[in-house]
Amino acid sequence: MRIRCPRLLRLEKVDIMMLKDKVALVTGGTSGIGRATAVAFGQAGAKVVFSGRRETEGEETAALIRETGAECLFVRSDVSSEAEVQALVEKTIATYGRLDCAFNNAAIDLPPKPLHKQSVEDFDKLMAINARGLFLCMKYELQQMLNQGSGAIVNTSSLGGLIGYPGSASYIASKHAVMGLTRAAAFDYAKQGIRINAVTPGTIDTQMLAGYGVGLDVLAAAVPMERIGQPTEVAQAVVFLCSDAASYITGKHLEIDGGRITAN
Repeated sequence: MRIRCPRLLRLEKVDIMMLKDKVALVTGGTSGIGRATAVAFGQAGAKVVFSGRRETEGEETAALIRETGAECLFVRSDVSSEAEVQALVEKTIATYGRLDCAFNNAAIDLPPKPLHKQSVEDFDKLMAINARGLFLCMKYELQQMLNQGSGAIVNTSSLGGLIGYPGSASYIASKHAVMGLTRAAAFDYAKQGIRINAVTPGTIDTQMLAGYGVGLDVLAAAVPMERIGQPTEVAQAVVFLCSDAASYITGKHLEIDGGRITAN
């Protein structure tokens, strides 16, 4: 049985002034949490650039953003490619002149299996996107933000960046890397007016979750709030962390998990 919270199926309209005239960049913006956050940025008044590897889904996300009245641009991009990441940031600057907010969300997972059965190729693939891809995005985003003297970055980790669970050693390692990159970079750039934080979503209703092959009712039973989270609930947290309402928050992570971490 699919367990939802009907009130949160559609994102409530956020304060249109929260990110008015800001420019926001979202990676992995063609579905799930990335799509919901790209739309939320638009609702908050930002101009939105988002990337992904699937053009059809990119067009769908763009249509949803434009429904909010916001300007947007889709750039097909693979975050594991340094040249494509650099081009993505350069395209953002060429189009809108600056970069105020970045949500580094692009990531993959693979079917669970014990570590001794995981291949080197699988490990490298996860790290190339989840860890190296994040490093590349931050590298080029930070260059622009340093030129401006300001900016806010939010990275998508996971509860897997805080704890371990069976069959996912490589994925867990990649998400722990996200936490390390976030904390270290936040320290390095705090004096330059750049804030860097992370979100650690728990059980969220996305395509990645559907790929685990476990019933949503079973997953929901492990959550103290007894329901699956919605991508919009993560999106609202990201908008907050990128806004002036979070002006004194850096180097932190926000657990969006219905209380799941408290059960460990």
